[in-house]
Amino acid sequence: MFLSNERHIAHLDLDAFFVSVECLKDSRLKGKPLIVGGNGDRGVVTSCSYEARKFGVHSAMPAKLAKRLCPEAIFLKGDFESYSKYSKLVTDIIQDTVPVFEKSSIDEFYVDLTGFDKYHNTRLFTAQLQKKVVSESGLPVSYGLASNKLISKVATNEVKPNGQIEIPFGNEKIFLSPLNISKIPGVGKQTAMILYKMGVETIRILSDIPVEMMHNLLGRSGIDLWRKANGIDESPVIPYHEQQSISTENTFQADTIDINFLHAELVRMTEKIAFQLREQNRLTGCVTVKLRYSNFETYTKQITIPYTNADHIILKTAKELFDKLYERRLLIRLIGVRFTHLIPGNYQINIFDDTEQMINLYQAIDSVKKRFGEGLLIRAVGINKNNLSRLPSKQRV
Repeated sequence: MFLSNERHIAHLDLDAFFVSVECLKDSRLKGKPLIVGGNGDRGVVTSCSYEARKFGVHSAMPAKLAKRLCPEAIFLKGDFESYSKYSKLVTDIIQDTVPVFEKSSIDEFYVDLTGFDKYHNTRLFTAQLQKKVVSESGLPVSYGLASNKLISKVATNEVKPNGQIEIPFGNEKIFLSPLNISKIPGVGKQTAMILYKMGVETIRILSDIPVEMMHNLLGRSGIDLWRKANGIDESPVIPYHEQQSISTENTFQADTIDINFLHAELVRMTEKIAFQLREQNRLTGCVTVKLRYSNFETYTKQITIPYTNADHIILKTAKELFDKLYERRLLIRLIGVRFTHLIPGNYQINIFDDTEQMINLYQAIDSVKKRFGEGLLIRAVGINKNNLSRLPSKQRV
């Protein structure tokens, strides 16, 4: 993989993506303060327009607070099926135009143009790609062009919306220096507060701190933060492949027709790999269920869904596929579940019906699974006498 300092990496980010899609669907919404997310007392803001951001509204904010800050805001429940559709459309446009790109989230892309500079003007090429995305999808997009992924992403964020910028090689630290430390990807509130208390507010000050001191202060993450502050990022653009998958299957010790047992296994297996999705910060866009009968005949059925990694959505989909698939009422030898069309993404961005309480519940469940093992905490419907017997007596609750 080419990791020299002479790379040319473009970062493209669809501006206020969910809101932009809603405005495409209804042009009357353009220019108005829009909030996508739950509007109940415990709802959360998933996305908001730039008009709403002027009032201090931002993603992950409780809807109750957003209403107080921007009383005139229009709340939209959200349509993740449409967002998935437009994300795939933009993905196809980029895939048809460039040789290597990474889809880092539902609305962000990195394009590796290293080597293009021998034959093309990379800034002109990226500008043309930006225009192509806008003209063919109708969605606004901004881009940053730089020598690595970190600088290109930070640069994009500085010129949104509808912006474009190039940070020439050698100017990385000059560009970063005046920016607030919060502009560095991965700097959370806790880390920022530690640095603010030390009087470190700008990236320039952060870059001047000896790396040994950063290591003593924050451990390995301190070294990583120091590298970012100095504009160093050698991470490669990971080529996008639509057909990545996460799957599991179980061949039973004895063939069965026990529908309760089969449903319990389906739930247990689906929960297992949905947890793996969230651990890897991924979303799935396609669910497949596989059945093998006692005569070894094997059947599969799949469905494309809006990108998600939420148990309650994926479980419903898997059950519907199973019910459509299990028609012959013969003994079952094997059952399997597979997720494909994987993209990077996290739970919070795609559950519009959820309250803040439900999001916190998912996070708490995953925290328990990460600490004590994914088998410790499962839905009651996913328990059968076989997997219950494998649990230590203290875990049988």
